[in-house]
Amino acid sequence: MRTAWHNCAISDKAFAIGHHPDRHVTYINSQILSTMGFFSKSFDPVTDLPDLSGKVILITGGNAGIGYSTVKHLARRGAKVYMAARNQSKAEEAITQLKAEGLGPGSGDVIWLELDLKDPRNAKKAAERFMKLEKRLDVLIHNAAVLLENYSMTPDGVQEIVMVNVISHIVLTRTLQPLLDQTAAEPNSDVRIVVVGSEAHRFVSGETHFRNLDDLNNELKSSLSPTFARYCMTKLMNMLYAFELQRHLAAVGSPITVIAAHPGAVNTFSDKPPLSNFKFIVKPIVSLFFLRPDQGAYNSAFAAASEEVTRQREKYKGAYLTPVGKLTEPTKVAKDEGLTKELWDTVDKFLEEKGI
Repeated sequence: MRTAWHNCAISDKAFAIGHHPDRHVTYINSQILSTMGFFSKSFDPVTDLPDLSGKVILITGGNAGIGYSTVKHLARRGAKVYMAARNQSKAEEAITQLKAEGLGPGSGDVIWLELDLKDPRNAKKAAERFMKLEKRLDVLIHNAAVLLENYSMTPDGVQEIVMVNVISHIVLTRTLQPLLDQTAAEPNSDVRIVVVGSEAHRFVSGETHFRNLDDLNNELKSSLSPTFARYCMTKLMNMLYAFELQRHLAAVGSPITVIAAHPGAVNTFSDKPPLSNFKFIVKPIVSLFFLRPDQGAYNSAFAAASEEVTRQREKYKGAYLTPVGKLTEPTKVAKDEGLTKELWDTVDKFLEEKGI
């Protein structure tokens, strides 16, 4: 599975969806400031995260890119981190590399958990397997995603990017909910669900619906870059789901905190073909405008474990954070409860029909 380039900003593709060029220019300018280090908060996970010994964390797609760095930041503070990924050899290589980078005595464990998000049944099985291994889950991080992929359908009749980025993560969370609730019921608990969103959601116009699978499978052919447009649409779905999940939890009196977090503009692409052939030219240029994955993970680490969130829990419930830890207002579309209900009901119906 290809981990996502979560920024989706500084390129022609930024104009894939929507009809407000001035808004896009403002957004791109803000992205440049963000990527060059003008963050809203000074935050260093090495010094600013608390001791996480005894905490259990599960992150999807933690074997590369932003996810890999998120695992590193959290495990170095003592957490036991489950790296949920499809490919065992790549996960084990990543764990070996983490140890080489200083994950040793005094740090937490990193454990591979098999997870193939292309199949929601596998997501359910992975969650069930996890619950046999652990008696608690303090933090669940929805990190894995695919980005610029060709349009393709899964055997279940849902386009792959929607299944991976959205539906299978929903299945994973729902299956793990009893363990999250059990952990949240303990004294002094601080259970969090972090959904890696993106400022890319701003490129989706208001003419959007999720009434049925046809809406979810929209190829967005009229967009300048349909592949990028489909990614932006899934990031909007992630945001809608995060906010609705927080509302559902609040309605039953759950103390669990749900946060949507944008990593910033992160370079996880300059080593990939065809740019790899020109890396000596590309990398110096990219470094001026894009964060390293290590820095791109700061916002996820903040959302997952910062003591500031613990101190002001109500403030951060259902929040959207841009780097690092900045409370940011999403678009009206991302907060549209009617659109959220469409998405929630369509996913519910699909899962019910499939017996998942």
